[in-house]
Amino acid sequence: MKDHQAWRELGRQLRIDSIRASSSAGSGHPTSSMSAADLMAVLLAGHLLYNFDDPGNPSNDHLIFSKGHASPLLYAMFRAAGAVDDAELLTYRKRGSRLQGHPTPVLPWVDVATGSLGQGLPIGVGVALAGKRLDRLPYRVWVLTGDGELAEGSMWEAFEHAAVAGLDNLTAILDINRLGQTG
Repeated sequence: MKDHQAWRELGRQLRIDSIRASSSAGSGHPTSSMSAADLMAVLLAGHLLYNFDDPGNPSNDHLIFSKGHASPLLYAMFRAAGAVDDAELLTYRKRGSRLQGHPTPVLPWVDVATGSLGQGLPIGVGVALAGKRLDRLPYRVWVLTGDGELAEGSMWEAFEHAAVAGLDNLTAILDINRLGQTG
């Protein structure tokens, strides 16, 4: 039961920090961050194996935000992990900040730039294939996707390829919030 309470508290803090970052910038996508906060709290506190002090460690898990517009949530996670401080969190989307409107590899904890919907999962499949077949390392690949991008064919091709390739080191986390901008 303690884990559940800690996850709830972390989810609450991730929401607060996501809103603080977006409010400081005067822009962003706070609703996309809010809907996935609990999912990411459980991942960060209970499953993601990542040494934020050693981002180049080849055994680190990989986290790809396919719904890159939820970047305030990713940065809130980095703050919760101690990778960025409060002052940097509030530089979100400001000129010269490392914390842009979509994640970019200027941050050592970000593998790929995301933002175009439907690209994160195919990239995650490639990273998972590399881990399983080339690197032969035990890391996991976690990909946060949004329901809006499920209309992209690239997503379904990635799901199909992951199944055929037996990528048991890949987890797609689908945030079904019904807040897509179309339909």
